[in-house]
Amino acid sequence: MALFDTNAFRVLEQGMSVLWQKQQIIAQNISNADTPDYNCKYLDFAGILREKLRDNGTVDTELNLVQRLYIDRYTDDQPDGNNVDSDTQQAELARTQIQYDALINSMNSNFSRLRTAMTTK
Repeated sequence: MALFDTNAFRVLEQGMSVLWQKQQIIAQNISNADTPDYNCKYLDFAGILREKLRDNGTVDTELNLVQRLYIDRYTDDQPDGNNVDSDTQQAELARTQIQYDALINSMNSNFSRLRTAMTTK
């Protein structure tokens, strides 16, 4: 539907999808905090959006934001080779949830404005 076929809507939709995936990866990191030789994983979304904006100054109409999965193989925080810092992961999970909630609120605001526009005489 053309009503929802906008860059802003696609950014919100893809942003929520990526943040959901990021939450899953962080949860996986937390659940493997005691697994020997487990390497912490990170998902980058903001860097990709910045690159898209830098490359052409705007987000193009064929918006397709991919994410990058990074595996930290260089940091060994624990003697068993595991590099998950539970406190850092908990803080990142909270931050990601706040970002996700902000995108949901933004999308709900857009829907609310549309409802208002459709019901106003």
